[in-house]
Parts: sequence; structure tokens; C-alpha cells
Amino acid sequence: MNEINQLDEMYHEIILDHYRSPRNNHVISQPTKEIESNNPFCGDEIKLQLKMEGGIIKDIGITGRGCAISQASASLMGETLLGKQIEEASVIYHLFRELLTGELSEDKMDQLGDSVALEGVKKFPIRVKCALLSWSAMRDMLEE
Repeated sequence: MNEINQLDEMYHEIILDHYRSPRNNHVISQPTKEIESNNPFCGDEIKLQLKMEGGIIKDIGITGRGCAISQASASLMGETLLGKQIEEASVIYHLFRELLTGELSEDKMDQLGDSVALEGVKKFPIRVKCALLSWSAMRDMLEE
């Protein structure tokens, strides 16, 4: 197996792992912020809740339903943004969007952690909205 196929397989496993065992899949009893969002074209739904302290994301609660891509993306986003400052989370959102809609340099990819596993989604434009659903909801919530 060549290196590219091994990388694709690793990314595929990361996505499946996050779909089967989503991280931060819980309800926060008294969130600092919360938002619900959906993709009317495919029916994916997401509810995000944040517990913030001093401009830092201390807890993320993610619930919802949808396809493997939307649910894995939400789980990966939670892992990537937990513990980050609001400004840093905003920068990471823009990097993730660039990953799915354009080209992103290797050094910038490092800031995305395992979320880079979703890079292959850009080959399927109809699925980009699935991957961006939770990220766009997070951006909207942070910009309130």
C-alpha cells in the first residue's frame, strides 16, 4: 500500500471513529451560549452548547443527528476547539473552511488537529455543507 492510500485509510478511520463514538456528545445544564442549526437539504441537525470562562471554551456539548460526515465533523470540531480562546476558535473556523473550499498550507493544517481528516470531503461539493454545519453554527454563536 502506498503512502497516499495509507493516509486516506487513516483519515477514513478517524472519521468513522468520531461518527461511531462522538466526543463531547452531552448536554450542558447551564450553557453560556447555545445554538441550533440544520441543513434543510439533507436533514442534518446540530445543537451546540458552550460553557465559557474568561473568553475560553471550557466545555462543548454537541447533540444532533445526521450523516456520518456531519456528525464526525461536529465531534472533531469539539475536540479541536475545546480549551481555545474565542479569537483562536474563529481563526481555526476560517482555516477549516479554507481546507474544504480551497488549498491550505501544511503549516496551517497543523492548527486543525485531526479535523484535517475531513479534507477529502472537498472532492464531493454536496457534502461540504454537511462537514461545515457544526463549524458554521459555532462561528455564528461566537460572533453573537
